[in-house]
Amino acid sequence: MKFLIVTGMSGSGKSGTINILEDIGYYCIDNIPPQLIPKFAEICINNGQMKKVAIVTDIRGGELFLELDEGINYLKENGMDTSILFLDAGDDVLIKRYKETRRKHPLDEQCHGSLQDAINSERKILASVREKADYYIDTSDLSMGQLKETIYAIFLNDPKDSMVVKVMSFGYKYGVSREADLVFDVRCLPNPFYIPELKYHTGTESCVSDYVMSFEQSRTLLAKLEDMLDFLIPLYIHEGKSQLVIAFGCTGGKHRSVTYAEAIYKYLCGKDMKCRISHRDIEKDR
Repeated sequence: MKFLIVTGMSGSGKSGTINILEDIGYYCIDNIPPQLIPKFAEICINNGQMKKVAIVTDIRGGELFLELDEGINYLKENGMDTSILFLDAGDDVLIKRYKETRRKHPLDEQCHGSLQDAINSERKILASVREKADYYIDTSDLSMGQLKETIYAIFLNDPKDSMVVKVMSFGYKYGVSREADLVFDVRCLPNPFYIPELKYHTGTESCVSDYVMSFEQSRTLLAKLEDMLDFLIPLYIHEGKSQLVIAFGCTGGKHRSVTYAEAIYKYLCGKDMKCRISHRDIEKDR
């Protein structure tokens, strides 16, 4: 099990980082006191299904945070692949972020309302943790997209794993898919519905898919779609998109759209993309 501890300066982007890690398969918990780390680790071990875990623990825990070393030692002694990610930003950037969000610093009361003093105090408290960190990211000049790229580069073996592609089919007679990012209307192709021996079959069956793809325009369209997705998907990954939904629609959602959804799903799987497939309307009016 990989156990990642995310910590660092307040306002440096830990919450955003944990969201990114969750998108790439980490089981994540925000703001856990160090004293609970051993108990949580025990739960993870007994679960047996958690392969990658990330937790945020920081100065919000007050004096409890000072016991972080004990939690880290427990993890390592129990054979967990433990690492620390430390997030930081310049004082001027942190001050600007706090002013924009109008939130109080966790050490605000102890520092009598002085944000600069609170930041200075936090840096002193975190100094030892920063020295032990396995990974360090300064978010001062990073956009959210750039932060995602940085996280992906560190924690992903393959950048393609950063995005899940969902391929789906639907029928226009039941309404256009609302979750789709890309929608392709294949009603322009010959309809197997009007072939008596194919009417009650679906695009998951070879008799229907072979019929749909027997036409030159169908094969040409598929080739152009594959070429377009080869171009688009790396761009979506580069921009930090965590899920892409590609939808194919035909009249009833049973023949042409299913055929194309299945074909594109197999094509993307062949390129080692993380894919899922669903046919929204395939069982309607059966």
